[in-house]
Amino acid sequence: MIIHKLVLRYLRHKDDKEFYLLQADDTVRWLDREGIDLGAGNEVLDLGCGHGILGGEILKKGCHVTFADETNYLLPEYADADFRTFDIDKDDIGALGTYDLVICSNVLEHLPRPQVFADSVHRILNPGGMLYLSFTNWQSPWGGHEYSPFHYLGARHGHLVYDRLIGRQRIHTPFVNLFPTSIRATIRSFRGNTDLRLLKVIPRYYTELAFVTRIPLVREFLTWNCVILLQRESGRSGSRINGEIRSGESTDA
Repeated sequence: MIIHKLVLRYLRHKDDKEFYLLQADDTVRWLDREGIDLGAGNEVLDLGCGHGILGGEILKKGCHVTFADETNYLLPEYADADFRTFDIDKDDIGALGTYDLVICSNVLEHLPRPQVFADSVHRILNPGGMLYLSFTNWQSPWGGHEYSPFHYLGARHGHLVYDRLIGRQRIHTPFVNLFPTSIRATIRSFRGNTDLRLLKVIPRYYTELAFVTRIPLVREFLTWNCVILLQRESGRSGSRINGEIRSGESTDA
């Protein structure tokens, strides 16, 4: 559980490099616990990589990591890494190639057409390949990002109230670069892709409380950041999870 560490770090230093390193280290530990192979020879895509901190931590495990985003904001230590300029919303996802693991962290809520991504993401997964998807669902305490909790006043008005009362510059504007998402709708979107199998749904920052994501409606408020782990259905024998195919967990939509 790292939620308390993230809150303290943000209150003292905002979202600095250490803030994202906390997330990245915790994610890598969770992937290890799940038995997902991060060793040498594995091809990983950090899609919507930002500064590349999460992909960079996976790179240290021995994987070959490809970074992709609209603009190259990679930290200097990743200057020689494999980077692809790519717009998830506009470009052909198939042009990225295929991978054993695709990481897409905190990107979904910024996509105007998330269903397009849900319908096509299997194309960049090798047979048995995994998709680690995390996103901030709208009704969570951080749903409005930097202008939370004013998002609870509604997607059309909350940010405007924030502007009037707080007056600090915002990065995000609803329906421009931040789109309301829900855990329920996201699960349904990916279940509609018959090439994918849903394995797990967990709260990213307190994975020990995974039961929260099985409680409809309640999960929308108590899950600060949601992780959905999926596997490409075709050619399941190619999956490397402790050397075995592992059955998915049932999660109510």
